[in-house]
Amino acid sequence: MLYLWTSTAATARNEFKFSACGALVFGESKSKIIRRCTFMYAIIVTGGKQYKVEAGQAVYVEKLNVEAGEKVTFDQVVFVGGDTPKIGTPTVAGATVTGTVEKQGLEKKVVTFKYKAKKGQHTKKGHRQPYTKVVVDAINA
Repeated sequence: MLYLWTSTAATARNEFKFSACGALVFGESKSKIIRRCTFMYAIIVTGGKQYKVEAGQAVYVEKLNVEAGEKVTFDQVVFVGGDTPKIGTPTVAGATVTGTVEKQGLEKKVVTFKYKAKKGQHTKKGHRQPYTKVVVDAINA
């Protein structure tokens, strides 16, 4: 949770009515105005890994069998954060994260090299892991 403080003089001039995240002013403390910012985020499970995502964020996940431009829905949501956090047991009931596939690709090559000293024995292997870039559209909880 993020708290921002501004002076009342700035607020008297009708400035700073909203915080950086769009939250309204909710309290005053002498010469300061306290505004609470909460960002909606979720933790999803896909490809055997967990990812923390927010709306509008691009996330690189393990390869999904969908084409670029298609919509994808993640229904394994284990946590939803924001004003009222929800913890799943093991997943949050009815919570989904929707996104649009932006592209499919391969990560940078990882090279492994093994050798035995003084024996003339060596092995060189390379691997490029496929990924899918997804832009998160909405978190439905």
